[in-house]
Parts: sequence; structure tokens; C-alpha cells
Amino acid sequence: MTMDEIAKSLGVSKSTVSRALSGKGRIGKNKRQEIIEFAKQNGITVTEEKTVSSSAKKISPENNNESPIITRNLGVVFPSDVYFNGSPFFYECLLGIYEAASLMDYNVIVTTAAANDMTGIQKLLDEKHIDGLILTRNMEDEHFLKQLTDRHFPVGLTGRCENPDVIQVDADNSLAAENLVSLLVGEGYRKFAIVTDNMTFMVNQARYEGFCRGILKSGLSRDNQEFYSGKLSSELLETVMDDVMAKKVECVICGDDVICTKLMSKFQSAGYRIPKDIAIASLYNSYSLECFTPTVTSVNISARTMGNMIGRQLIQYIQGASVPVKTFLDYEILLRKSTGRKKN
Repeated sequence: MTMDEIAKSLGVSKSTVSRALSGKGRIGKNKRQEIIEFAKQNGITVTEEKTVSSSAKKISPENNNESPIITRNLGVVFPSDVYFNGSPFFYECLLGIYEAASLMDYNVIVTTAAANDMTGIQKLLDEKHIDGLILTRNMEDEHFLKQLTDRHFPVGLTGRCENPDVIQVDADNSLAAENLVSLLVGEGYRKFAIVTDNMTFMVNQARYEGFCRGILKSGLSRDNQEFYSGKLSSELLETVMDDVMAKKVECVICGDDVICTKLMSKFQSAGYRIPKDIAIASLYNSYSLECFTPTVTSVNISARTMGNMIGRQLIQYIQGASVPVKTFLDYEILLRKSTGRKKN
């Protein structure tokens, strides 16, 4: 008797039969036993004990007396501000997650959350709609993450955190910022400004730390550089533009592509020539930066690859496989015309 025949006889999917007979993957105890007994009755030999290597992560239900409900759904959490700042990162990341989930016979449910509003996540958990959860940005307060991992609930993150039970996929944003500064110093720039938004986000902290290291390693004074952060409204960006020009900043480094897009538009609308009057670079690349003339120097990290990897790793983890806690993706620095070599 084949797995297809068993599945049809019991009214379950072929993948459910496969998980029951292989001992791999999450499936209710009663359903597993039902499939195993049926297989034995039809002459199929089944090995019910499976050995897991000591290095593998083991997932257990919150209550060991209850078998988890298998939904074959992943929850994906967008930060609530994503619909206002328009960052392509989150949509590219989601596309990668979809690709991985589809190949592994999983569905994706998207919700949003903020530091003070976990309603969407809580609903998915309470109604048992998902087998695992992917956060596309780390939370300022990791208490909620700890609550999930204390329950042995599978959690993935595109970013990094201090919780060793959260599967993390990220790029080394700090090193990327440091290397970008070093390259720009090599191009002849000496006075910089860095512009970021919310400094409670770990990615912005990492980029700023890398910027400062790059300045110091290049033998420049950090006190001679400018730093702007906060909720960067259109009016505030105009103030930033006027200030950097008044202070004779030579190159502005933007925390991400959204800031860079807005600030570069401001410079060009005001009649400034890039890079002749002011150079500009971004610590994250996106297709929007390729549409400018000149094209923008930036750090290129594939959000789609990041999403694909965290999706695959979390599903493997759910199915009982051993996966690395932290994975770092490669990045490249794209030197483009917005930071042409400075002529002294």
C-alpha cells in the first residue's frame, strides 16, 4: 500500500502520512498513532522511535500533555509603520518568505504590530492559526519574544536580538557602515553627516556604531561629523539639508533608502548638484535609488534572500531539524555616481 492510498483511506493529506511514518514534523499524537496503526494493519513496517542529535533544537508544545495543532501556516509580522514609510525592504522580505513557504507546503498569514500593540500577533496565537512566527523587525522590548520562546513557540527574526532561542537571519550592518565610510574616505571625503530615523531600532544602532568606527579608523575626528535622527518629516529634512550645507558637510550618509530618496529629492529640488555640491550615500539599497540621476552609492543586501532563508529555517525548525541560531548574509557596497571622487 502506498502513502497516497493510506491518505485516501484515512481522509488526510499525503504529507500528513509522511510526517507520521517518518517521525519528522509536527503532528498530533492521536493522528500519528492512527496512521501508524493503519499502516501496520496493511503490512507496512514502521519505526516509531527516532533519534535526534544533541545539537538539534527541539520544539515542545506549551503543555506536554497536549499535542500541538498543525496548521501549516506561518505568521509574518510587519511593523505598523511600514504602510507609512513605504520601505521596499519589508515587501521584498515577504516575497522571499512566500517563496520558501510555498516550496515547503506552508501558507503565510501577515499581521502588524507595534511596541505598544501586539493585538494582531496575540490573535494569531490565541486562535492557534500558526505553527511559527517571523518578525521582520526586532522589537525594542524583547519581553514578548521571551514569552514566546519560554512556551517553546518557534520564532524567527530578520534582524538580530539577544534571545538565543530566536532564529535570526541578518547582515552585518555595522561592518557594512564601517566599510562604506572607509571607502568614501578613500574617495577624498573628510566631513560627513549621518541621518537616521528611530534610534531605538537595533539596525539603526548598528549602522551608527559602524559609522563611528569607520570615522575613527580613518583617523578623522568624530566631533567634526554631524548626526541627525528622529521622525524625519519633510520640514525636518529641509532643516537637515540647510544645516549640512551651512556646516560644509561633504557627504551625507543616509540610514536607509527611504531617507535617502526623500533627502536626495530635497537637494535636487533646491538646485544642488550631486555629487559636485554635496555627495550622498545610503546604508541600504533598493530599486528606488537606481531610478535617480545620478545613481546612488549604497549597501546592497538582498531582503528577498533574507526572507527566503528565515522562512526555510523556521519551517525546518518546526519540523524538528537542527538549524543555526544566527545566520549572516553577504552584502556588497555599490560605489555609484552620487559619490564620485571628491576633487580637492
